[in-house]
Amino acid sequence: MSARLVFATSNAHKICELEAILADAWRGFEAGCVAPMSAFDVPSPVEDGVTFEENSLIKARALARATGLAAIADDSGITVDVLGGAPGIFSARWSGRHGDDAANLSLLLDQLSDVPDPHRGAAFVSAAVLVTPGGEEVVRRGEVRGTLTREPIGQGGFGYDPIFIPDGYRVTTAQMSPQEKNAISHRGIAFRALMPAIVDYLRG
Repeated sequence: MSARLVFATSNAHKICELEAILADAWRGFEAGCVAPMSAFDVPSPVEDGVTFEENSLIKARALARATGLAAIADDSGITVDVLGGAPGIFSARWSGRHGDDAANLSLLLDQLSDVPDPHRGAAFVSAAVLVTPGGEEVVRRGEVRGTLTREPIGQGGFGYDPIFIPDGYRVTTAQMSPQEKNAISHRGIAFRALMPAIVDYLRG
């Protein structure tokens, strides 16, 4: 099956997660149906929204216009209670260098070094969107609450996974298998909610 959707990311981790979520949700899904934006000569749009939803729509709208394909996007990050919801939409560049997971994580831990365990609440948040060439827009949000550790634990996942323990668990999301993480993750929740719209589009 040739690509019929373009995903507004060049992050290989996100591509793998999305394909796993799609395959679990729809038996008709085939690998290769979703192409990363790197497969097209399309510049990344300026993400100047102030919410996860706004930034997701900015990316998906730009890709749909440029490629003529339906575009899906997500904007996600971690929100920390004692930081008033930060890093939030700035999660990927919290240290000043976009995509430097180690630096972002280290800075956040330094900022929380004096925060006692009972007040280390946080949430992973994702806004997933579908924008079709005809202009239809569907937005879904996923959120998972948890607490932050004092040091990285686990080798899996990416981003802030090594310091996030979801509520009801005793391990970080970096200690989970990909299947376990996708089942409870903010991105998994958001994209599963978006799945009916994606499947309707692909079937059509």
